[in-house]
Parts: sequence; C-alpha cells; structure tokens
Amino acid sequence: MKAIDCIEHITTAGERWDTLAWRYYGDPHAYGRIIESNPALNIGTTLQSGMVVLIPIMPLVEAQQAQQLVSEDLPPWKR
Repeated sequence: MKAIDCIEHITTAGERWDTLAWRYYGDPHAYGRIIESNPALNIGTTLQSGMVVLIPIMPLVEAQQAQQLVSEDLPPWKR
C-alpha cells in the first residue's frame, strides 16, 4: 500500500473535524479523509487543544474538482 503524504496540524481549542476540512480542502464535508488518517484520535464534537492531527494532502486534480463542486453550489455573486 502506498503511503499518503500528510501535513501535521496542531489543534487549538474549539476546532472541529469539519473546520479542519474547510481550512485545508475548502469543503467542510471532506472531513472523512481526515478522520480515516487519524484512527487513534477520539471522534468527538470538538478537538482538544494541542492534538496532532494528520491532514492528508489531496492530489491537485481532486482538489480542483472539489473546489469546482463547491463553487457550483454558491450563488453567482459569491463565485
């Protein structure tokens, strides 16, 4: 199996899985890949401050496709 490149993110108080997905992927619904990369972490509503969370790096093509889908959901004046 090929290793996935990841970024190490140190959490701050109040961060959630969906806010991490929004920050790194531009899509709050993409948190599943982050949770899968961190099986030892507790899946709670909020993350504790100071935790190391691995954020998988999304291939460029996939990132562009995800951003296009998000843009299509926005009204024209927000695109």
